[in-house]
Order: sequence, then C-alpha cells, then structure tokens
Amino acid sequence: MSGVKGWCPGALRPMESGDGWVVRVKPRGAMLSRDQAQGITDAAERHGNGLIELTGRGNLQLRGVTPDSHAPLIADLRALDLIDPDIATETRRNVIVTPFGGDATDALVRDLETALAASALPLPAKFGFAVDTGPTPVLTRDPADIRIERAGSGLILRADGMGSGAALGSPQDAVALAGWFLERGGAIGGRGRMAALVARGIAPRADIAAPTAAASATPGPTPQGMLAGIEFGQVPPDTLRRLGRLGTLRLTPWRMMLVRGARHLPPMPGLILTADDPRLRLRACPGSPCCAHAHAATRPLARDLAALVPQGAVLHVSGCAKGCGWPRAADMTLTATPQGFDLIRHGCAHDVPALRGLHPDQLPKVL
Repeated sequence: MSGVKGWCPGALRPMESGDGWVVRVKPRGAMLSRDQAQGITDAAERHGNGLIELTGRGNLQLRGVTPDSHAPLIADLRALDLIDPDIATETRRNVIVTPFGGDATDALVRDLETALAASALPLPAKFGFAVDTGPTPVLTRDPADIRIERAGSGLILRADGMGSGAALGSPQDAVALAGWFLERGGAIGGRGRMAALVARGIAPRADIAAPTAAASATPGPTPQGMLAGIEFGQVPPDTLRRLGRLGTLRLTPWRMMLVRGARHLPPMPGLILTADDPRLRLRACPGSPCCAHAHAATRPLARDLAALVPQGAVLHVSGCAKGCGWPRAADMTLTATPQGFDLIRHGCAHDVPALRGLHPDQLPKVL
C-alpha cells in the first residue's frame, strides 16, 4: 500500500482507511452480470463490512477488508472474472463508458480493454479513457485523458484538453495515443494528465471537430433501460442483489446504474428513481468513522440539509479539506474541521471559507 496522497486504490493494491482496507473493483466493460452482482455482494459481506460504493469512475469499492480477508476476497472476485492478472494491468484499465451506446459500444470497450491489457505502458494511476459513443455525448464533463466520441457518422479519438480529434481506426489507436503521451513527457514521477500536456503546447494531430453539446443523465426510463441513482454512491447489498436479478447492470461515473432492459424499478433502499429527488443535489464522502482523516460524520448531515438546497445547485459535505467526495467546485461546500464546519461558497473543500467553525445547528440558517 501507498502513503502518497491522492493515489488510486485497486483490488490488488488496496488502500487503508478508517474502517479497514478499501478494495476498488473494475468490472470489465463497466458491467455486472446477474452472477457478478450476486457474487460481489456476497464477497463484500463475507470478507468486508458489507459497504459497497459506486465511485466517480464507474468502479465499485468494497470497504472494511482486513489483511487476513483480502486474499480470500480476491479469490472470490477472480472466480467472478472481476480481477486483473496483475497490478500493472489493473492500473492501465481505467475506462468509463456511456450507458447509452449499445452492442457496438460494448464491442469497442472489450477491444480497448484487451489492447490495454496487452500493452506494457506505465501509465499514471489516474490516467483514463472515456468511450462516449452513444447518440449524444454524456461524458465530456467526466475525468478522462483520451476520449473516443461520435462525430457525425464516424468515431474520433480526442486528447483531453483539445477541441478536435482524429478519425479512429481501431481501439489500438487509443493505446498508441497513450504511448505518445508518455513519449512526450506527459508523466513525471509517475503522475501526469493529458490536458496538462496539451496546455504546454504539446498536442497530437487533430482535424475533426469534437461534439460540443453534452447531455446530462438523470434517473428514470431510457431507451436502454432504467437509470437509477445511488444515494451518496453507496448501494445496500440487498439492493445490488435485487437490481442484478432484473437485468445486466452498467455502472456510470455519475453514481448511477443502468438496469438494461428494465422498464420499471420498484422502490429499494438507497435508490433514487426520479429526476427531482433532492438527494441528487448532494455530494458527501464517507466521513467519520469510515475515514481516519474525517473530522465529522458527513452523509447524515447532508441528508438533513437536502431540502434546503435549491434546484440545480450542489451541496458538498466533506469530512476534511481533501474533498475526496467531490473534487470540483460546488455551489456550497461544508468542510469539517476540529472546530466545526467551514462554509465555502462556489469553491472546493480546501478553498478559503466565507464562514468558519459552524455548529451543525447553525447550518440551516446560513444555507
């Protein structure tokens, strides 16, 4: 395990937290079959504390794993085809996928993941790919370094930070662009992002304009199935089991799951089924006691304040100034400190607050 702040855990390289080890699982193609949904839930309860989280990269995190339970957990997950052969392969396979792409997108993602696994590129742990090949782009605001997008009747390959791309010949082109990034000095000391390299004036060939309009996904019916939000990204084990029985699950970076082929979902604990649910306006890390860095519980407080958040605004409640639960600016951010909560308006958890040391009882008035 690592002591470097901001590194990304995996399944083979877990991260220590306040409630034990965090094990991040990357389902192939960002999809879970019925057997995988059942199996990963059983494994989370058998080898961890049963907490399952959907991350901002469309992965699953299992919490409460111990040094003794890690090896049997990996064995169970490997039997479900949810584990890569080694840490290097696991690190390279960072792919987020549109849930609205259909069979052609599924095949493209499989080929991309196969090409990444076969490569030996020492990519930074946060370096990632987005396959955004549905009818309308939906991933342009989500973090990725190399993007495959639909432009007119074809697909383009675009480096993040650029407004245009090049025609995609095959998924191997995306791997070649990742190699170009390394050759041009994009990764220094094992870290680096494509947009930062482009900002230095180093850019690949690009002659096809990228799509500009991006749609926002909300819970509800879609042509591909039912899209369900997950409150704070934490899915109760029985809810995941039940969802898996209803259809193949596509994981998204928006803390939502698409149940393929479903036309209706019954209410379940932790699910958000309508676009007007106030919980969609909330962002919160696990907080105390799950995280050793957190100074307070976060999610119960965020839930209590949800009704006060205006439509279209975002409230971020962070257990500390790292802001892991939402690394972007929010309309209102509450950062827990030893002295109380700091209020930041239109900023991140580490920014200068407008008010400091607030007691939870004061928060409804200041919001």
